[in-house]
Amino acid sequence: MNILALDTSAAVLSVALAAGTDVWYFEVDGGLRHGELLMDVVDHLLSRAGLEPADLELAACMKGPGSFTGLRIAFAAVKGLALSLGIPMVSAPTLDCMAATQAAWPGIVLPAMDAKKGRFFTALYRGGLQEGAYRDASPEEIAETLKTSVTGDEPVMLTGPAAEMLQEKLSPLFEGSPDRGRFFVDPLGKRGKARELLDIVKKMDILKAAQEVFSGPLYLRKSDAELTFEAK
Repeated sequence: MNILALDTSAAVLSVALAAGTDVWYFEVDGGLRHGELLMDVVDHLLSRAGLEPADLELAACMKGPGSFTGLRIAFAAVKGLALSLGIPMVSAPTLDCMAATQAAWPGIVLPAMDAKKGRFFTALYRGGLQEGAYRDASPEEIAETLKTSVTGDEPVMLTGPAAEMLQEKLSPLFEGSPDRGRFFVDPLGKRGKARELLDIVKKMDILKAAQEVFSGPLYLRKSDAELTFEAK
């Protein structure tokens, strides 16, 4: 099956293309120029794979959370492809894709995205499975969750684009605690996750997922523009 997967949810733009049994991948840290670069990257991968847009059978993007603008760019792109080519479109939660890279980790995996205002978009995973809800949380709230969720000597892997930032915020909250040594940072956490999105999409019930995607992106918080408008 020929599947195009787009990740514009964070600073790194990544695109993955499944062409039969082959997978083509490209990522670029373009400084949030996703709108300018996205379709050029898509065209490049299609050309390298020897495919035309009409050969695509499914288009996928990140559902969120993530950059408000970035999520809308990807949703617009896959919706345009789906409508013009007559193919289904699907989405998968961004944090699920980030956690998927550490599914074999023998402890807790905590993907983190910078939600601004000193907060983080995050969720807790163990053994590749999500535990609890997607959250817009402060470091203090995350620390409390970890203190009640970690069992025994479980190590905690922080991943995602804000992993290092979250570690810096959490460390003082565990000062003098034996739990402070539990934290590890994924060295590849900032990379794009279109490849992981592609893997998740391949396991989906496409008909069900295609119906759900039209609910739009998953926003855990209103945009700054909306909050400013409501405050007036």
